[in-house]
Amino acid sequence: MRRQSLAKSSKEEEQQIDLTPMLDVVFIMLIFFIVTAQFVKEPGVDITRVDAASAQQKNRANILIAVSPDNVIWMDKKQIEEEALRLTIERFLVDNPDSQVVIQADAISDVRLLALVKDAAKEAGASDISVSTLN
Repeated sequence: MRRQSLAKSSKEEEQQIDLTPMLDVVFIMLIFFIVTAQFVKEPGVDITRVDAASAQQKNRANILIAVSPDNVIWMDKKQIEEEALRLTIERFLVDNPDSQVVIQADAISDVRLLALVKDAAKEAGASDISVSTLN
């Protein structure tokens, strides 16, 4: 009797599928995508950009700063005060020092605020600063 139960349990074990190798592959792929992904921080507000004749296409944008129509600065879906702008940009640059800063200014926003954002990015240590346009 015992022999039959042992034979039966060994057959059941042989029929089970081992999922360990598949889980290993899935976790390795997950780690690969997390490590190689470039995360883009969205500003968090819709902007109507201006048209520019001398626009050039840029492939990557890691830090987006938006100036809304009501002259409010947005980064990472949060409003940023003018006094805290430079420190916030520095914090983003610490995470990714080769980041490109892209300023998205609304067509009816104040030009003074655009210049203030550009100056704050330069003071924070950003080397590549652009203004986003329609074309």
